[in-house]
Amino acid sequence: MAFGNLTDLLLLGRESDLRSERGVSCDGELPAPSEPGLVERAVKARAALGERAMILGHHYQRDEVIAFADITGDSFKLAQAAANNPGAELIIFCGVHFMAESADILTSSTQKVILPDLAAGCSMADMAGAQQVAEAWAHFQKLGIATRTIPITYMNSTAAIKSFTGENGGAVCTSSNAQRAMRWAFERGEKIFFLPDQHLGRNTAILHLGLTADDCIVWNPWKPQGGLSDQELLDAKVILWRGHCSVHGRFSRQNVDEVRVKLDGVQVLVHPECKNEVVMAADVVGSTETIIKTVSGSPAGSKWAIGTELNLVQRLARANPDKEIVFLDKTVCYCSTMNRIDLPHLVWAMENLAAGRLLNQISVEERTANFARVALERMLALP
Repeated sequence: MAFGNLTDLLLLGRESDLRSERGVSCDGELPAPSEPGLVERAVKARAALGERAMILGHHYQRDEVIAFADITGDSFKLAQAAANNPGAELIIFCGVHFMAESADILTSSTQKVILPDLAAGCSMADMAGAQQVAEAWAHFQKLGIATRTIPITYMNSTAAIKSFTGENGGAVCTSSNAQRAMRWAFERGEKIFFLPDQHLGRNTAILHLGLTADDCIVWNPWKPQGGLSDQELLDAKVILWRGHCSVHGRFSRQNVDEVRVKLDGVQVLVHPECKNEVVMAADVVGSTETIIKTVSGSPAGSKWAIGTELNLVQRLARANPDKEIVFLDKTVCYCSTMNRIDLPHLVWAMENLAAGRLLNQISVEERTANFARVALERMLALP
């Protein structure tokens, strides 16, 4: 199938609700991605916005976008940075939809959060719909286990799921503090309902909490009663949502075995969103920030096969020329939705904002934001 231009890509799967996350095109024409003066336009637009604007760049973004970021980091670090800079009226979030939602929840009412492309979603976050989660919880209530179950949702979830978690006594977690969040939950209940990434929940339970794979079951929202029997739900310690990261879920045990044969002395470093078989075969498991620190702090000559998003792996390789760094998978795997934020979208957003046109604002409804904030605050208060 051929496409005429970049805008055509954005029109695929467009929904009738223009507030929806997926398939929403920009209201206007984007600059051509090959335009020679694009960087110059970006520099000029950024200068025009001055201190009124703050550009946040997630680690998985393209280099052409990272070049204009005021701060780079993971989703929560970026949202916190925006909240800690109340003087920035415009927060341009170069990430995906749930990240911009978190920034809107944590920032003041005078700050506006902008997502350069509204179609930059997250497949993992999309795997847990609010209605589906409500139906699962209703079954837990009917079975009598809801009062003994604490929901924990990964940061990579929609504001609606964070809100559900806060309203029902739970907390948000990141890949860095999932262990603390789950320990906190077990101090308050007998079971954990972990959303939406089954792999992070399972890996944390097995690696850090002394649980076994048999203690964890997976709720499949597309099957009656989650595809589980009442007895399985009664016996389980961790009920995992059937969700995963489309990037990290690609890595396999075969990838690990093959790279060890190919590269003598290599150390395998993976994100905890990977499958359990990959995590158990790796040398080091950690969040994005941990991956960066581990590689940066390793000795010259060390060899690393890294299982995370390719933009970050390539950036680490360039920043550490004294080390041998390879991508764990043998095929290319970028985060496709994150890559929707490119330089044409960023330039388009900045130029419109500089001209006084507020667009692509991400705004979370107040009740949803309130309970989501409760869940986030519980995470911040974790011991």
